[in-house]
Amino acid sequence: MARPRKPLLSTDRIVETARALVDAEGLAALSTRRLAAELGVSGPSLYNHFRTKDEILEAVADSVSAQVDLSMFEDGRAWRTALHDWAVSYRTALRDHPNIVPVLARGPGRRPAGLRLADAVYGAMVDAGWPPAQATSIGALMRYFIMGSALGSFAGGFVDDKSAYDPADYPHLGQAHLLAEQQEKIDERAFETGLRALLDGLTQQYEQVADAG
Repeated sequence: MARPRKPLLSTDRIVETARALVDAEGLAALSTRRLAAELGVSGPSLYNHFRTKDEILEAVADSVSAQVDLSMFEDGRAWRTALHDWAVSYRTALRDHPNIVPVLARGPGRRPAGLRLADAVYGAMVDAGWPPAQATSIGALMRYFIMGSALGSFAGGFVDDKSAYDPADYPHLGQAHLLAEQQEKIDERAFETGLRALLDGLTQQYEQVADAG
């Protein structure tokens, strides 16, 4: 007997193809017509899996959230180490898929992976002894910082043209034209610097919480 044909479409295939399209060309490139063409199917067939383009975008965003490692909240790492390692994993996922960041920045909504992420961070902070209100604030603070770091590049905002930074106007930007070529290194260093500063501040607050307890 002939093997049964594999289904032409699946939810996972739609999401993977949509994610690849957004990664390559940005959010504006995604339409149901374009996606159907990439998949080699008719547009209406997508609606057997997703009702709207927004639902597809939400699924793409959640697939990126699912790439964030959460094991550090389950393997006994101290809360500060766990937060650091989680933040690095989170930023890596966003760095690999920067065009979907504006959708993720709206918040988890009803997205399962996004909600699991929020639940893991909050639960770990409460288990570590943070009061619930502060645990909520920590989750929000970390999210603001990580999302912000992924929305744009500081170094990438400068042009590779020395004449753009006349010392008469910008006396301290004589080397600014060199920043663009060091973009990745500068952004990584800035992220680690900011992350350490945040965690240092939280550690001081945690000591106060422990003393008050």
